[in-house]
Amino acid sequence: MTANQTRAADETAIRNVLQGVYEAWNANDADAFVAEYTEDASAILPGSYRKSREEIRESMKVGFSTYLKGSTTTDKVRDIRFLNDDAAVVISETGILFPGETEVPEDRVVIASWVLTRRDGKWLLAAYQNSPAVMKRG
Repeated sequence: MTANQTRAADETAIRNVLQGVYEAWNANDADAFVAEYTEDASAILPGSYRKSREEIRESMKVGFSTYLKGSTTTDKVRDIRFLNDDAAVVISETGILFPGETEVPEDRVVIASWVLTRRDGKWLLAAYQNSPAVMKRG
């Protein structure tokens, strides 16, 4: 396999990891949501910091049973950048759709960064962070 073929295969594998996260969200399945996170993964969202796969799973479980119940996501990968053969950063645009919505309101669109690492030949999520895509004017 050439270097370009290897990189393309890695990019496909990374996109598949993210697709699994999106599908798990759409199914409101917290266990599947973190299935491809490292044990020590972290998630930073406005107002919160989760410092392990278990903390992320538990917060998603609570969310999916309450305020996120029935929600889905819209996701668009903007960039995949490899830091080395076993680490990559993905930038995406994401939004939450609540039941009955067909478009994500502008103030709920976020730009997210994902850090992935290859462990034992498998790409896993190591860190996630998001910020509002549009600044609220006060």
